Amino acid sequence: MLKLRVSTERGRGDEQGRAKKVAVPEDALPIVKRLMSKYELDFECVKVLGKTFYFLHVADLTPLLTGDVFKNAPEFPFWVKIWEASLVLAEFIAGMPVEPGRRILEVGAGLAVPGMVASSFGHDVTVTDYENEILDFARASAIINGCSNLKCEPLDWFEPSDLGKFDIILASEVLFHKRFFPPLLNVLNEYLAPGGVIYMSHEADRETLLPFFRMCEGQFKIAMQKKHFRRGDQELDILLTRLTRIVH
Repeated sequence: MLKLRVSTERGRGDEQGRAKKVAVPEDALPIVKRLMSKYELDFECVKVLGKTFYFLHVADLTPLLTGDVFKNAPEFPFWVKIWEASLVLAEFIAGMPVEPGRRILEVGAGLAVPGMVASSFGHDVTVTDYENEILDFARASAIINGCSNLKCEPLDWFEPSDLGKFDIILASEVLFHKRFFPPLLNVLNEYLAPGGVIYMSHEADRETLLPFFRMCEGQFKIAMQKKHFRRGDQELDILLTRLTRIVH
């Protein structure tokens, strides 16, 4: 039986190491072994509203997180990290009542924390990212966390595929480079169902937020709320943003 170490345990106000291992379910073994041929893996433990989740994770991020994140944003592997903003969005969506027939899409999902959590709480969720290898992390984590109904679909923002319409679209820490703003805005418009809503979360001090939301003006009503996130002895402000389409 393959077991992987749990490197950290995280949640609102919680981040600490745990000296334990978690078994990889047999159904997830082919995916995990394929990823192990390229990466050293472990689990990151996340707790949301009383539930515990284990996310397959690259154990040593140092070789991947080189260079300046803002100067090299198009090539930077944002997917390898669980961002604090994704934890805030996950907690928010977990507290939302389930409605039959309502579809949720996560774009730029990376390790898919908000989408995975939403699926576990009973929502119909599809998570997307631009490479199947990235989605393999989410696929394995879905098996590990018992989210058998979570759908994982590759999505290139520059050439979006036909996924249908969604009542809720989620995105966390996707606004790093202006090159991606027009295709992202197009994707949001393409997939948002009439009367739907978009929820986005980012660290509040990101300089890229204002330019993107200015692009959205005229198409969407924008509402924002700051959420405080404690990480060890640091305090982070996370901006939770709601976009609803303006009907002319």
